[in-house]
Amino acid sequence: MSAAKQLIVEGLSIEFAGQSVVRNLSFTLEPGKTLALVGESGSGKSVTARSLIGLAGEGARVTARRLSYAGQDLLSLSERDWRDLRGKDIGFVLQDALVSLDPLRPVGKEILEVLETHRWGDRVSCAERVIELLETVGVPEPQLRARQRPDQLSGGLRQRALIASALALNPGLVIADEPTTALDATVQAQILEVLQQIKARGDSLLIISHDLAVVAQLADEVLVLRHGDVVEQGPTDQVLRHPRHAYTRSLLDAVPAEHARGTRLSPDSGSEPLTRLSRPDAPVLLKASGLGKRYIGPDQQVRQVVNGVSFELRAGRTLGIVGESGSGKTTVARIALGLLEPDAGAVQFLDIPWSVAGKGRIEERTRRLHRRDISVIYQDPLSSFDPRWSVGQILADALDVAGVPFDQQRPRIAQLLHQVRLPVEVSTRRPLQLSGGQRQRVAIARAIASNPKVIICDEPVSALDVSVQAQVLDLLAELQASLGLAYLFISHDLGVIRHVSDDVLVMRHGQVVESAPVDTLFDHPQHEYTRRLLGAVPRLPGAGNTLVVPPLEPENPAWLFDESRLWKIAI
Repeated sequence: MSAAKQLIVEGLSIEFAGQSVVRNLSFTLEPGKTLALVGESGSGKSVTARSLIGLAGEGARVTARRLSYAGQDLLSLSERDWRDLRGKDIGFVLQDALVSLDPLRPVGKEILEVLETHRWGDRVSCAERVIELLETVGVPEPQLRARQRPDQLSGGLRQRALIASALALNPGLVIADEPTTALDATVQAQILEVLQQIKARGDSLLIISHDLAVVAQLADEVLVLRHGDVVEQGPTDQVLRHPRHAYTRSLLDAVPAEHARGTRLSPDSGSEPLTRLSRPDAPVLLKASGLGKRYIGPDQQVRQVVNGVSFELRAGRTLGIVGESGSGKTTVARIALGLLEPDAGAVQFLDIPWSVAGKGRIEERTRRLHRRDISVIYQDPLSSFDPRWSVGQILADALDVAGVPFDQQRPRIAQLLHQVRLPVEVSTRRPLQLSGGQRQRVAIARAIASNPKVIICDEPVSALDVSVQAQVLDLLAELQASLGLAYLFISHDLGVIRHVSDDVLVMRHGQVVESAPVDTLFDHPQHEYTRRLLGAVPRLPGAGNTLVVPPLEPENPAWLFDESRLWKIAI
């Protein structure tokens, strides 16, 4: 380790059009150490990271008393100097791998570009290096995966390919912006192991994450940002166990795993208790029996991605579904919505046939009579909104589908916005003018516009920081209590699942391997795979020991099939 490979930041400030977004930020990052930046959306975390690689953004004014890496003054670099530095000396892992990777070329060529840009090796050695890097980050069948485009890979594989690209030239500093967001527990554990290896080889890591348990596992020091200001800074154990600032304490209090069901996560949501009328004997609204579905995968092989899945969702209750990428969760949700016909089995909704395999398939015009009774909240509302429409137009469209007369829509839109705690003025804004939390509230307003009985929630909070996530989870609980909603709740976050669910299904390789009431499943898991999932979850300091279980056999690459893109086919 060379002391020359220090990152020194003294008095960093960033402005856009005269508006300050980061003020007087200082820290030093030594080789072999990890610093974590935490804070809400808009706190200045990502723009700080981007300023360290010369990508703060158009119109940004970056100033500092000192900003250097390995003794080199970063403020004095030309654009050509930055291109020489990025990738070779400083690696950067962006948050959203699907957006960050070129959708039109294989991921192997994405990694190869880094090597070729810096004139590393010859053609043969570069090709070998690409495969070696994919193997290093745990990608199975790397020769096959290198030839595939990002949309043909699961979220975990895309994220690992992006990390492989950042590590291609063994940079002394790696900056990772939310590297584990939206990844299931076991894939997250694999990514964390790769990041730990960066530290182990003597290089430094700057990580941005809203997952404080991930921060606890990786970081040596934590810096807490709020509205561009540092509110707390110090060793990880000190900051997370004994926070001095009220804002840091509020971030820790918002972690759902630390709260029992029925309690509020956010002080902004009020203080009155959440009373739920959740009865195990409530009427069954949605029933699945022996569901099966096959797909042709990226290598043209037929895969049984759902196999014999059965469940019941009762009025006023929440059924959580967990499992790794490719386990069949999203396919089951699409069948439940009636967007996809099963190859085997059937779904009943409100005691009528909804999705049936074979000759008994249901026509959409039959389902349309009950479409208003079932709704959906997607992981990324921005992708499901028409960016040209205002919030008012988005909600009006949902009300049209629900059959609400035009002259009644305006007051109903105001009522919907009030229900999700948004001011009526938001109705004139477009999705891009809203924060992530506001967009998700609009998505919830759209979902309840038709007064549904069931809402399918597909990763509804995975992309939100911990405090906004807390507000949205509280809102969903309030709406369930006041409207009697039933939720089919898909999430990779086991803390979220435990907080919101009454019952849980655990899926693996398209099958349900365990099903139980939430407390029974988390306190006394029966299946080895369930124990593996629970054992992979990072814990906050003082939150109890992680389960230790023997590792399962390596995952069959045939099951690494990306379901996330299947939503796009139906919408």
